[in-house]
Amino acid sequence: MNDLTQTPEMLIAMLGARARASAATIAQASDAQKADALRRAAQALRDQAPAIIAANARDMDNAVANGLSPALLDRLKLNAERVAATAEGVEQVATLANPLGSVIDSVVRPNGLELSRVRVPLGVIGIIYESRPNVTADAAALCLRAGNAVILRGGSEAKESNRAIHAAMVEGIVAAGLPADVVQLVPTTDRAAVGALLKAAEFVDLIVPRGGKSLVARVQEEARVPVLAHLDGINHSYVDGAADPAMAQALVVNAKMRRTGVCGATETVLIDRAYGAAAALVTALLDARCETRGDEDVQAMDARVIAAADADWDTEYLDAIVSVRLVDGVEDAIAHIAAHASHHTDAIITEDGATAERFLNAVDSAIVMWNASTQFADGGEFGLGAEIGISTGRLHARGPVALEGLTTYKWIVRGTGQVRP
Repeated sequence: MNDLTQTPEMLIAMLGARARASAATIAQASDAQKADALRRAAQALRDQAPAIIAANARDMDNAVANGLSPALLDRLKLNAERVAATAEGVEQVATLANPLGSVIDSVVRPNGLELSRVRVPLGVIGIIYESRPNVTADAAALCLRAGNAVILRGGSEAKESNRAIHAAMVEGIVAAGLPADVVQLVPTTDRAAVGALLKAAEFVDLIVPRGGKSLVARVQEEARVPVLAHLDGINHSYVDGAADPAMAQALVVNAKMRRTGVCGATETVLIDRAYGAAAALVTALLDARCETRGDEDVQAMDARVIAAADADWDTEYLDAIVSVRLVDGVEDAIAHIAAHASHHTDAIITEDGATAERFLNAVDSAIVMWNASTQFADGGEFGLGAEIGISTGRLHARGPVALEGLTTYKWIVRGTGQVRP
């Protein structure tokens, strides 16, 4: 904060007023201008990569000193490859189809009135996030392309990285003739600023939390603004009795170990008792240096398996740890998922189409997969560009939230002089 006498409430009100004013401008900007801003921002990220990586190095040093877990350190770390991927993601958003102005549906009433629902921006979006500095670019790009202003509040562990990325994004936005206030970064790590943002209903139309369970819980408890929430990624890979062993092993190891700290990582593996290569699958996980916790049947397959506690079935590890249980077919797997999943991403591995369809229809998660790694739970992999998060709720948007999820609609009614009798 520039003024040391400024309270968090005053700061958020100032940012909110600026965001509200810029939202009116961006909502009327042409799609070509918004796409140009993102292309320029992507180039600025590339040009400023050395400064971004240097800023991230300072964050990493502080994070190591503060004892952040390996999973959180992996989320925080930036290198040349990750900065390039972030820039590419921003550029990809510029190529996506513009959702604004599209007609969802239309009808002509018997009295001749023409009614249509048309997509429009939400307005001002607040993003509260932890660890991942790439969210600064992803969120800014998606909100801007969908015609919204955004207020970003990143975690203190990534403050230097976030500031460097934000500066690059604003450079591109301004170069395209759009207001800098379209994308603002809360300039303080004071936790009271989060509380003020959650209560700023006058200025903010939607809050999106991206982070751990404690952050999401706080947002849901304190917010006076609608919340688009992503809870735990307690994801399951179910290996059916009719699964191909080579495919099952490759998918399960990838789903768990490709990147253990992402929300799409598998945390529990369920294996049908009828599956003949269960022991080999468990051994593959162990050989991949994954700590494996299992029930008694799984423990009997390899001496390295640790006994699973009740809490393991409800845990998002975000680490090289997995819980494994044998189940009695697809119905037992569905029941286990219903009792323990977070409704994020769950997968079945099988060659039996009927069993697969039963699983896909019965499992009530935002993303349900057949013969695919749960690590594909990502907006970019779905062709949506960068994502704002994966919503595990049931209202407004579900699954990867990208451009369409950051819009709402309004009714447009065209008449020829009708009066209501």
